[in-house]
Amino acid sequence: MKDVLDILGNVPVTKETIASLYPDVSGSNQKVSSLEHSGKLLRLKRGLYIVNPAWSGRRISNELVANHLYSPSYVSMHTALRWYGLIPEQVYLVQSMTLKHSRVFENSLGRFSYIGVGRDYFPIGLRQEEVEGTSFIIASPEKALCDLICYTSGLNLRYQKEAQVFLEEDLRLDMDAFRQFNANILHQCAGAGKKTQTIETIIKLLER
Repeated sequence: MKDVLDILGNVPVTKETIASLYPDVSGSNQKVSSLEHSGKLLRLKRGLYIVNPAWSGRRISNELVANHLYSPSYVSMHTALRWYGLIPEQVYLVQSMTLKHSRVFENSLGRFSYIGVGRDYFPIGLRQEEVEGTSFIIASPEKALCDLICYTSGLNLRYQKEAQVFLEEDLRLDMDAFRQFNANILHQCAGAGKKTQTIETIIKLLER
């Protein structure tokens, strides 16, 4: 007989949802604590859990966890650029943008950071991606780059040569992939977000 936790798969769920799977158990909150103590559940934050992959046999998607840990949010910046294979460095911090206040969470899966952005800027250039049946919301490469530019303190690029050095040497971005970027998403970000001049410099470099 399958364990009822199999129903949850690898999706983050609340304590109340887990407790509802054990209607015949008195003290269902204690049941959740017992499952955590036994290692079947991993706590992501207070009241939010995920089934341990050693028990479920399902790989945990840190991108999906990031979406659930603090929502609404989407994965972005270095994390997204690395996910697309556009930068060579490993990224050990899961970076996201949110409509809420900026926050940082740490749990057994790692460190998750969130930066608050404006309501008009937030929905530009988002995608739903799927890996092994698990779907999550992530910035397009163009939006991830804009987020990185807009929310990196002191980064101002007035000239195309500066922009090229930043992309090629500092970020080590795949420039062949960059030349395929959708300029329309960059234009939308320039119109709705911060550092309009810097993003427009990136657009000029892309379109030259």
